[in-house]
Amino acid sequence: MKGSSLARPPDRCERLNELREITWRLHLKSPPLAVHAMFTTDSGRERFWAEKSIERSGQIQFQFIDGLALTCKILENTSPKRFVFEYFGGSVVTLDLTDDGVGGTDLTLHATGVRHAEEWPGWVSVLLALKAASDYNVDIRNHDAKRTWDQGYCDN
Repeated sequence: MKGSSLARPPDRCERLNELREITWRLHLKSPPLAVHAMFTTDSGRERFWAEKSIERSGQIQFQFIDGLALTCKILENTSPKRFVFEYFGGSVVTLDLTDDGVGGTDLTLHATGVRHAEEWPGWVSVLLALKAASDYNVDIRNHDAKRTWDQGYCDN
């Protein structure tokens, strides 16, 4: 490519002609209660997902490094087994957590009503950041507003 900047892949934000579903599974060595807390507490969400998270009156206010702000409605919170919330474009995300029998967690993420193709890789980025933070106490995000998802960086 010419120039010093990378072009954003043309289909990354492609709006889908029909609503789709996403399902991802992830194994974590952390127990379900700890994984559940990563999604359901402000401090947990700030460890791997958002720069700032404020939960108030059944809603989560996310602030991301690129300046994007998003308010999500919590639809269900059953500790330590399930967390359901509305996300980008009105998609509904269900996180089911099951004990793996040896102290870890099998997580299944299921998103319905997905409107944009970039949500597939976006959830992989979020889930791998979760694994790093939850299992290894490492924040793999770069926290650099000049190197975000919108600039083509694999970072949430």
